[in-house]
Amino acid sequence: MNTLHLKYAVEVERAGSITQAADNLFMAQPNLSKAIRELEEGLGITIFERTPRGVVPTPKGVEFLSRAKEILGVVREMEALQDAADAGRQVFSLTMPRGSYIASGFVQFATELQLDKDIDVHLKETNSVQAIMGVAEGEFQLGIIRYQTVNENYFVDFLTEKGLRYEPIWEFENLVLTSAKSILASVETVRPEDLADMIEIVHGDAVVPYLQTVESRPRPLGKSVKRLYLYDRSIQFDLLSEIPQSFLWVSPIPDDILKRYRLKQRRCVPGPPKYKDVLIYSKQYRLTELDARFIDKLYEAKNKVAFKEYP
Repeated sequence: MNTLHLKYAVEVERAGSITQAADNLFMAQPNLSKAIRELEEGLGITIFERTPRGVVPTPKGVEFLSRAKEILGVVREMEALQDAADAGRQVFSLTMPRGSYIASGFVQFATELQLDKDIDVHLKETNSVQAIMGVAEGEFQLGIIRYQTVNENYFVDFLTEKGLRYEPIWEFENLVLTSAKSILASVETVRPEDLADMIEIVHGDAVVPYLQTVESRPRPLGKSVKRLYLYDRSIQFDLLSEIPQSFLWVSPIPDDILKRYRLKQRRCVPGPPKYKDVLIYSKQYRLTELDARFIDKLYEAKNKVAFKEYP
């Protein structure tokens, strides 16, 4: 048994499928099945139970996988020591929600990287559950998650279970973002009925299906719901600026983005549910100087939008 076999088992648990795990690991499915079988035979336990819907850990498997993650965490710490010893490299990794002020903070952080040194920086936008798993399994050192405050207890329990530290960044109400050509741009505040005939742009992977959520826009009686689901944010502002009948619920947006895409943001009355952004990282992880620089830029970007007056 070696650490590679531990990584295989952890990936199978994460994917819930040997076939999907093999794809994620860029290896052939029969080879991964053989490696898991050999691992089980060497340990003398069954790690996974095969079901028609995939694989699930057995009780012994749950215990083994917990230990495997601890071992992999220690290995990552040892690798991090080597990285730290190499002062010529700038190493940073972050997984985050689709939040424009966060992206703005990251851009400002990136502009100050030293070009005379190696740069090894990784950024991924994803939903909160995947961000937690990415940090817990060591794929990313830092994460930012976003959730409705009504679900805070669930996320606190989940973070505690995964051995992650969490620090609140900001609690806010979403704003309505729309084209400057939209009829909504001419009003001071938006009412829910103003959105009834508009197309809502939604990030389709942001919702956790089994959690309670409060609808930002209740469905009006007798009205059809028009939603355009995206799984990549690169096109969202173009859609908003070109389709005046569309809108998107967002955390407050920096002014430079509003001007660039000819967009307007408006408060909705009564207000939508509150959200919270939270910084997460492993309890064993020690923030680096580069991490601290990013966090400074993150709060600078947040402060630029947090203390503005919105119509």
